Amino acid sequence: MAINLPLLLPFLLFLFNSHFTLSFSGSVNSMESVPDLTKSMYVDFNGYPCVRLLNLTGEIGCSNPGRDKVVAPVVRYKNVNEVTKPSAVLVSLYEFLELCGRISNDSNFAKNIGGVLVEQGMDTQIKSKGFSPDQKFPGAEFAPYKTNNYEWNPIGAGMMWRAYSFPVFLLTEGGTQLVQEVAMNNEKKKNDYTEDVVEFDLVMQTTKSGTHDSESCLQEQTCLPLGGYSVWSSLPPINNSSSNHSKPIILTVASMDSASFFRDKNLGAESPISGLIALLAAVDSLSRVNGLDDLSKQLVFSVFTGEAWGYLGSRRFLFELDLQSEAVSGLNSSLIETVIEIGSVGKGFSQGKNTFFAHTAAVSLATNKTLDALKHARDSLELKNITVSSASTSNPGIPPSSLMAFLKKNPSTSGMVLEDFDTSFSDKFYHSHLDDMSNINSSAIVAAASLVARTLYILASDDKNLSSTVLDAINVNASLVEELMSCLLDCEPGLSCELVKSYIVPTNQCPNHYVGVILGEPSSNPNLGYVDDVSRFIWNFLADRTSSSMEDVRSDCSKECSSGVCIKAEADGKGVCAISTTRYVPAYSTRLNYESETWHVLPSDSSDPMGMVDPVWTESNWDTIRLQVYTAQNVAFDRLVLLAGIAITIMAYLAIVLTRVYIAKALKRD
Repeated sequence: MAINLPLLLPFLLFLFNSHFTLSFSGSVNSMESVPDLTKSMYVDFNGYPCVRLLNLTGEIGCSNPGRDKVVAPVVRYKNVNEVTKPSAVLVSLYEFLELCGRISNDSNFAKNIGGVLVEQGMDTQIKSKGFSPDQKFPGAEFAPYKTNNYEWNPIGAGMMWRAYSFPVFLLTEGGTQLVQEVAMNNEKKKNDYTEDVVEFDLVMQTTKSGTHDSESCLQEQTCLPLGGYSVWSSLPPINNSSSNHSKPIILTVASMDSASFFRDKNLGAESPISGLIALLAAVDSLSRVNGLDDLSKQLVFSVFTGEAWGYLGSRRFLFELDLQSEAVSGLNSSLIETVIEIGSVGKGFSQGKNTFFAHTAAVSLATNKTLDALKHARDSLELKNITVSSASTSNPGIPPSSLMAFLKKNPSTSGMVLEDFDTSFSDKFYHSHLDDMSNINSSAIVAAASLVARTLYILASDDKNLSSTVLDAINVNASLVEELMSCLLDCEPGLSCELVKSYIVPTNQCPNHYVGVILGEPSSNPNLGYVDDVSRFIWNFLADRTSSSMEDVRSDCSKECSSGVCIKAEADGKGVCAISTTRYVPAYSTRLNYESETWHVLPSDSSDPMGMVDPVWTESNWDTIRLQVYTAQNVAFDRLVLLAGIAITIMAYLAIVLTRVYIAKALKRD
């Protein structure tokens, strides 16, 4: 016995050491430095996260369940039934829909979901059926009518309005390939002692601090309000000292923000950016028309942000009008005669349908004038394959739109929303990451912009006998529309396109139309570092297109433009002074007040019906968001190593004791 134990110990140590050498020597020898070794062991990859959002009653979105990173082995969805421990599930988009349903209905199953990784790409089922994570009636609580169970968005799954206590990422193409390989490796070495794992770093400050609603997280400063900056401009510029300051106003609006399950993959091509591009193209075409100062009515254009989250932009715009604040200086709500909104118009020529639909709030003289002007504009266009129809009378009212805020504020508001659908959305990818440039048609946007531009001129001139020659001079630049699409809806060239760079220095190349959070104190003259790229571009574009030259034109804005605005200052560091009525308007909840560098939730006010149902959306702060993949030993092997170590230690101790006894006896015999 005494002889066997000493012999066994070196043998065990040899086996352990030889196994370690065979497993790692090849990798170690090829490394030239510790960073090289770390880089080969831990591979970072990219994805678009679902993040934690909060409101007054709770939270939605995704987060790690606690204060720590989540580490979980990767499994394919087809093998998810075999999962007995928290795992990172790799799913296609179609499988993701099924997975979310199972998670909602089976709490035991949900316990084994450590994280979800959604593959880039579109399944055949998704392509044919569509995918919308929003509700079937988005923003139903803000509707100016009571039929809230109507389905404007029939395929809406509502999944983006639920809370998930695990991280969810949409993978990039490269990330998809990497994680697919990792999942295959795990399937091959099912009974091996190692497994490839993903480390999710999606720790939200609100989760760490235990603040699970907007009011508490704003108090603890672990979140910030959703919001940004809307932009409005007038054509021609409003002269506050002139008698024409009292002209009736025709207000044309569009939205610049969209929503998605994944925060940073959010283009909203059809809904609502097609309408935004149509508005910008219409402004451009009208800016080249002579005699705008002689029009009977004032044209005003407004682009709102935050509309996907409770109509933050339009509601705040109306609130500022009531206050007559500096942000809306020159405007008077009592002078607004009609509101024309350009909604989703990018699919007007899709699937053989060449029809736009006019959704109106109610029958009134101003509404009838707008519809007549729209028909007149249609008849003046050479494109005979365009038709404009009134929306179905079976609709409960107008579709989800900024006009809802105006109607809630004043039910007698005259307004129209131009859309490419009648009774339900034509956008099969409403508020999803799949609503990209491939989902729209530039010809449809050109047609919509042409209709709107000529309609506005007809209304503003207030001349029933307007000659066709005048309208024929109003032509939309199709090349501008295509350029705006490539700038606002694609990464190549994206916001690095020449048009955008002629006005601003973008901070990102890839556009993203998520509203974001409002930083610092809201102001009509904000720190431009707190204003996102798209808002700054729109401000400069509108200021440029709606401006009139100053008499004392200077080549730059080296001195303050006392009676005008400075455009293109970012692009060349100098800028150009011009007369333009273009303003930023902060967009955030009317239930919030910023005081002493802190946000406070105000009590609800019965005079603000939309404020009464305002969720007050906020976004959790975070330190970093990161994904890594690496190989780790499984728990069973760790336990085996621990037991082997304990056994070796005990055996070594016994061997030493017995050896000492043996030696002591041998010495005594000598």
